[in-house]
Amino acid sequence: MYGEIPLWVSIAFVAGGLAALAWSSDLFVDGAAAMARSLGISSFVVGMVVIGFGTSAPELCVSTMSGFSGHSNLSLGNAYGSCVFNIAAILGVAALIRPVVVKKATACVAVPVLAAIAVCSWFMLRDGECSRFDGALLLASFLVLLPLYCWFDQKVSGGGGDGAAGEKGKVSIPLALLKVVAGLFVLIGSSHFLVWGAVDMARALGVGELTIGLTIVAAGTSLPELASAVASARRGENEFILGNIIGSNFFNSLAVVGLAASISPAAGFSSAIISRDLPAMAALSISIALFGVNWRRPREDGSIGRISGLVWLAVFAAYMYAVVSGARSGG
Repeated sequence: MYGEIPLWVSIAFVAGGLAALAWSSDLFVDGAAAMARSLGISSFVVGMVVIGFGTSAPELCVSTMSGFSGHSNLSLGNAYGSCVFNIAAILGVAALIRPVVVKKATACVAVPVLAAIAVCSWFMLRDGECSRFDGALLLASFLVLLPLYCWFDQKVSGGGGDGAAGEKGKVSIPLALLKVVAGLFVLIGSSHFLVWGAVDMARALGVGELTIGLTIVAAGTSLPELASAVASARRGENEFILGNIIGSNFFNSLAVVGLAASISPAAGFSSAIISRDLPAMAALSISIALFGVNWRRPREDGSIGRISGLVWLAVFAAYMYAVVSGARSGG
């Protein structure tokens, strides 16, 4: 999937990819915020659909290509590893920059659905296979759950951009769309070259396929989410942060895995996906609600602060240690 390249080219890809990510993420978030204000759409829905799915395009490309070539460990490891990375690393970093506001609807509806998806995926994959029927079922669930929740969020929020986005002036829709498309194009392209360089370095070190999928590829294909989340946190676009993460995890666990399995059934994948990765994904999904609920005033919105961000980053470090330790022991 990623051809071997000289070491100096790998280093250039990594450095150039990081620089392009930093520039394009600001442009992308600016365009998305302007689109939410101009169209009167909830910022959470824009973050979930436009930003969440747009920044998940690398995962879709990598997992689909892996499915075509029969690399089920890389395909599933990329999708589920990205979900873990999105919560533990990206939300953790965003919460360190600025507390992340969590709406009641998000904590009580969207997050439990994410956890339920992880549990259902565990039951689906525990026989050691993700068949074409399983893939079709995941895709059908995605097509039903996405519009349903978007409708629910618009109804609860009353529509319209909110938070800091609502305080700024509107710009024309064509200009907002141009920013989104240009930013997304550079985000995806730069992440591709960044992952290419990182995978080539890992290959030189003799790292296994599942380990590459869960660590370097998962983190690399999640760099657009990280870049847009950091940019959103710096600009106070709270709704974009959670919308980005939840939308991306919906897309990864349902559409990405479903499409890859529909193309080529996944079989013979590592048992660690069942025993470690999916349980971690479910637990981290639930932790969003645990950290984000306002326990003192349950009827009001909550927030995820810096302490919770540090806890997530510590959990992510422990998870990475478990992945690397399992690879070294042959588990």
